[in-house]
This record gives sequence, structure tokens and C-alpha cells, in this order.
Amino acid sequence: MARLARHAPYHIEAIPPSGEAAHVIDGVRYHEADLTIAIHRTDGGGVSDHVFALAHLLGFLFAPRIRNLAERRLYAFGAPETWPSLAPFIAGHPDEKLIVAHWDDVLRLTASVRTGVVSASLMLKRLGAYPQHNGLALALREIGRVERTLFTLDWLEQPALRRQATAELNKGESCNALSRAVCFHRLGRLRDRTAEAQQHRASGLALVTAAIALWNTIYLGRAPDARRQRDLVSDTLLAHLAPLGWQHTSTSPAIISGVRTPTAARTGSGRCGPHRPWRLSRPRPDHVRGPCRQPCYPARSMT
Repeated sequence: MARLARHAPYHIEAIPPSGEAAHVIDGVRYHEADLTIAIHRTDGGGVSDHVFALAHLLGFLFAPRIRNLAERRLYAFGAPETWPSLAPFIAGHPDEKLIVAHWDDVLRLTASVRTGVVSASLMLKRLGAYPQHNGLALALREIGRVERTLFTLDWLEQPALRRQATAELNKGESCNALSRAVCFHRLGRLRDRTAEAQQHRASGLALVTAAIALWNTIYLGRAPDARRQRDLVSDTLLAHLAPLGWQHTSTSPAIISGVRTPTAARTGSGRCGPHRPWRLSRPRPDHVRGPCRQPCYPARSMT
């Protein structure tokens, strides 16, 4: 499931446990949303030279989180002695002749993926199956080595890039936690046999999580104005809010069936009003911490 920095899903695809890297391009190119994606971040499972190359050719930045930086290898066009501090990391130089020889094939592959004639995941799987016997796969690998080297150098020089990558991936993990909380049926496992049924179930899960994020976004946007009427709310804290909480949400459909909202009960019209009423007069718990007055509830035992 691919998501924006705004916590909203934009592409859903049921994939096997392995081979995540081959589906990265599909999520960026075939999301069918009114979006212009300039950068895609992923964890270590989505890293490969072919993905680096194809992402560059398609016009967006592939920015994964790099683990075990000491084990990364760089590729330079010059001699390693030119950069003494990087010489231990340089493993070789890209094969320029190979790239030039298969450049027309690389352009045809890029055009086919961009126009949707063939999916990127299918081509990357085919090229990765026999990389030593396919000139296009070898040329794409050399281009990917160049792009991976450039990104690794930026990763070394820019601490802000590393912090931003960690923050964005933490958003993704929070979204995954929300999805696991909502998808409790059959222990959260997709037991459908056909790919179409699995896709429908995954799309339904994304719709529910997006609805929860939208509901939270609306009320988080109104909450600071309501709180400012009683106490001070620091604007610096608002940047750390995320509409991904679900503790206040009932995930059981039997509970929400046929129940009127508090707004409808107050108006007596039988129709829902624009928003739920605020409950600012709720007594504060004794276990609060810090000046921001956020409750710190004790952990519950799951046994």
C-alpha cells in the first residue's frame, strides 16, 4: 500500500511476500489519482539497481532508507585515488560502452512503462530473472549503479535527508498499525484464493483507513480553535499531529448499526448535523504530563 506524506493511500496492490522492489514503480505510475509524485521513499525491501535506474528515467526520485551504510559500494567514472576519503567504498566504475550500446532499448522500455503498454513490475521481474544473459538488464543495472551512488553521497552529506526519510517511513508504519487494527477479521490475513478477490479486500481496507484519517483530519483541524478559547495551544506541537489514531473509533459494525449520532439526538430532527459536539468539560485525568496536557494512560496488559 503506497501512501502520501499526507497519510492518504493512493495505490493498493496485493503482492507476494517477496519482490517488493518490482512493484514500486507501479505504485507511482499507475495510481490513477490527480497527483504529481516527485519522490518515493521506501524501506530496504524496495532497493535495487533496476528500480533506481527506471525511477530516474521516469522522472522521479527514488529515495530509500539506507541501512548498513558501511557495506554500501560506490561506482565512479574516475580512478578511486581521485577521492581518497571514498576510495575504500568504491567498488568499480560503470560500463559506459554497455549503456551506449543498449541506450535505444532503455528508451523503448521507459516509453512502454510510461504509457502503460507494459507494467513496470512485470518487466523488472523478467529482467531480474536472467540479468547476466540480457544486455538491457545489464545496461539498466549500470545506470542504476550511477543513481544509487549519487543518492548515497547525498545520504552521507545531508543529515536532514536521513531525518526526513526516517520521519516519512514512521508515517508509513503508523498507517500500517491503523490497517492492522481495522483488519481484525481472520487475524488480518487475506485468505481469498483469487488475486481479484484479494485486491477487492485490500481496496476496502484502504477505503476504511482513509475514512478514519479523513474524520480525524476534520476534527483535528477544529480542535486547536476550540482549545484556544480556554488555554494556550503551541503551534509548534501541531506539526507533530497525525490523523492516524483509532482508539476513539469503534471497529465493530454491530455497534454502529442503527445508532443515531449525538448531534442528531440533540437536534431531534433525526438527521446528522455537520459535526459532533465538543466535550471540553470532560474532567482531566490525574496522570497528565508536560505543559501540553496530553494524558499519559498506563499500559494495559494483554494477557
